[in-house]
Amino acid sequence: MIETLQWTTLAVCAFVAAARIPSTLRGENRSLFGIFAMMTLAILLSIQGPYLVIDQALGGFNLANLLLRFVIFGAIFFMGIRISKGFDAKDAYRFITGRTGMAVLALISAVAVTLFFLMDTSGSSAGLTGVVGTDPWNSALLEYYGAAGRAYPAYVALALLPAMVRAVSSRLPGLVRAAAALLGLGAVATGLSLSFPLIPPALGQIEFIINYTAVLCFVVGLALIWAAKVVNARTVRSRRTSTET
Repeated sequence: MIETLQWTTLAVCAFVAAARIPSTLRGENRSLFGIFAMMTLAILLSIQGPYLVIDQALGGFNLANLLLRFVIFGAIFFMGIRISKGFDAKDAYRFITGRTGMAVLALISAVAVTLFFLMDTSGSSAGLTGVVGTDPWNSALLEYYGAAGRAYPAYVALALLPAMVRAVSSRLPGLVRAAAALLGLGAVATGLSLSFPLIPPALGQIEFIINYTAVLCFVVGLALIWAAKVVNARTVRSRRTSTET
């Protein structure tokens, strides 16, 4: 089930990113393609097979996992900017790009890097499963490292959530409100990732479901916003044509 969810999410991300290529080549909304591309890379780095290939090329000591953290940070940062601007969420934009937001990003990044290099990460393993249970020191560091990796996405997602709630209950076009609902659900799922330490190991699959649900909601939500803009542009052109004739 988990592998199916992983590959399905990868396929959706890759498809949406590929669909944006023509517009990107025309210079339209290049940041949106960048977000989809980073999300695709993040999913690729979370799957065992591709992860092992990439990590071996990087030295075979799980540096690919640290790379994954920063790809996620980058994707969530630019996504936060994109969504907050699109929904005129000035508070969210300030929380993400202002002094507090940048300080949170810098601090969490520094903590993640420090914890990574304090651990014994020898031997490639997606999700750092090879580090789990090696010794109490590594296990403790891994918990903190995982928490750092989840903290920044949760910060951005929760900053965006109020704006998504407002958008869903607004009079915006149906596609935009549907997009806001999906983005809000993705934000909630991302926020729930902070509770992972409380989930018993026997229910570990729940973590995968929450993570991939968040990614799918964000990707499809952004794609719906793009679709809404395309529909609106066609409607405007159609009205102009009707007026001219």
